[in-house]
Amino acid sequence: MDQIEQGENRLYIAGDGKDLAEITYRLEEATGNWIVDHTFVSEDLRGQGTGEKLVRAVVDKAREAGVKIIPECPYAAKQFQRHKEYADVLSGDGSSS
Repeated sequence: MDQIEQGENRLYIAGDGKDLAEITYRLEEATGNWIVDHTFVSEDLRGQGTGEKLVRAVVDKAREAGVKIIPECPYAAKQFQRHKEYADVLSGDGSSS
């Protein structure tokens, strides 16, 4: 598995000079929460658990930073439903506003 890299408001996996997978988030100014708004996995990496690994990486990063996550991206929201161990970083009911 390729290494997950840190970018500005995103975690990603790159190879052959292009992004192969990424998860992006933005800061919700009013609360300090991170809104996870996009997950992408290229055809090259699909079916290998890459998206799940990216969600886990952003959850770990949020824990380190002491922030909560609002999973706006449908894929991330589904991962939060499947992995109850992420509840400690889930903001309220998981919705913004």
